[in-house]
Amino acid sequence: MSRLVEFRQLEQKLAEQLAELEAMKGSSELQHEIEFEKKLRDLLAKYNYSLRDVINILDPLAGRVSVEPEAAKATRKAREVKVYKNPNNGEIIETKGGNHRLLKEWKAKYGAEEVEAWVSK
Repeated sequence: MSRLVEFRQLEQKLAEQLAELEAMKGSSELQHEIEFEKKLRDLLAKYNYSLRDVINILDPLAGRVSVEPEAAKATRKAREVKVYKNPNNGEIIETKGGNHRLLKEWKAKYGAEEVEAWVSK
């Protein structure tokens, strides 16, 4: 895209945004909110309070991070023991995970799906 086309597009977007800004300036809702904010800030300054002070008065628990004790945290379910029996040679493996040396060898030799079918229930 040429720089001139890009410039014209940006110029058009800017004109649209300026028109939208002018429309908002004339909005009675915006004027009402601006007036409210000004009066609120004046009141806070008069009594030497900040917005954070007001929030703490209205909702003392706001912004506080609740810390759960260690015992209350959910623990992971223990892995169940799987028993694999090789039908070719009768060897049996009991393991909770798939990181067993012989199990890996079987999966490499016979395929993972075949070995998973050997699980005793």
